[in-house]
Amino acid sequence: MAAHALTACQWVLLSGCVSASLYAMLAAVAMPFFAARRGARASVAARASDPLPPFAKVGVSVLKPLCGAEPRLYENLRTFCDQRHEHFQLVLGVSSPDDPAIAVVRRLQAAYPMHDIDLAIDTRVHGSNLKVSNLINMAERARHDVIVIADSDIAVEADYLDTVAAPLADPRVGVVTCLYVAQGVGGFWPRVGALFINEWFAPSVRVAHAAGSRRFGFGATLALRRATLERIGGFDALKNCLADDYWLAEHVRALGLSTVLSRVMVATDVIEPTFSALWQRETRWLRTIRSVNPLGFAFLFITFPTPWLLAGAWLTSGLANGPFDGVHLWAALASGASTAALFAARMLLHLRAARHERTFWRDLLLVPLRDTLLAFQWLTGAFGSHVVWRGARVPVEGSASITHGAALRVMDVMETSDGG
Repeated sequence: MAAHALTACQWVLLSGCVSASLYAMLAAVAMPFFAARRGARASVAARASDPLPPFAKVGVSVLKPLCGAEPRLYENLRTFCDQRHEHFQLVLGVSSPDDPAIAVVRRLQAAYPMHDIDLAIDTRVHGSNLKVSNLINMAERARHDVIVIADSDIAVEADYLDTVAAPLADPRVGVVTCLYVAQGVGGFWPRVGALFINEWFAPSVRVAHAAGSRRFGFGATLALRRATLERIGGFDALKNCLADDYWLAEHVRALGLSTVLSRVMVATDVIEPTFSALWQRETRWLRTIRSVNPLGFAFLFITFPTPWLLAGAWLTSGLANGPFDGVHLWAALASGASTAALFAARMLLHLRAARHERTFWRDLLLVPLRDTLLAFQWLTGAFGSHVVWRGARVPVEGSASITHGAALRVMDVMETSDGG
């Protein structure tokens, strides 16, 4: 019987299924079990009596730009007060005297009078990125030699500052950053949003890190020496950057210093209550990825398992019912095996990311929705030229900078809202 060649479409689908399967297996293996992370956190108390590392005596200034009284803000800020580190300062900054976050900070100061907690209320605008503008104002109050920048919705364990500051004792290290574990706060769509972080974003970073990439920096934590920050021109160097966390780390790498991905995984809240709000947030992330790494963005299509599972099942069925020859038999076996491996890897990734057994079963039916939604967001991100940031349309440019006019539009929105 004469052999029939596969069509171009069949070759493309088979290559995609095999690639998606290999990636999913790498992602599943790269992610630690959530139970292991819980065990690591439980060991913090056991280590409380251990001798402090030498670098733990170096003072740390933690800068946390705030905007609005978001859910769990007080609880998250408290975790930064309950630190084992000997010398640290919290600098909490807002850009409006009417920001409701001020009342939360006052409550924190009353609860921890023995701590060095500084509130910066400063309306000065230094550039297009208003978060960075806030940081510029806050940096004037930082008193220590190590600077840690952390987003407002981050919660940490008691050894956080010790752990993220320790690598900076090596003069070859320029910046330390952290991945994060997400929890949905408030309903269905926050749960879907948490899966975006826990089962797509974090695994993709771990796969890239295992492959040797260090081109990242996350707003969850950026720790660096004050001298390093001054060498890159301070926060002023970022005042017109949209992806300021990435570009801060990139400027440090340009000095010849390395980036360290800390073993610490901090916690973050996903609070978007509606599909529309979640869509805007996640497409903003994807378009920002496109702006700083166009090639990596282009190949994200292999990281969405469910569409490839459907494609693999369809391809396997078509090959099995096609001409019966060696080429089609081999292709059918390869397609079926890669599809089965992809399904197993996706389930393993979901298991590793689950907070506990109940979460695994509760969110299992969300996995196909999450993967398919990601695929559509990727397509949207590939062609969009703007992101929606705090209610304003902000252009995504190749230089990763945003216009002054866009910043003014953002300010208008913030001044007429609660700042959240």
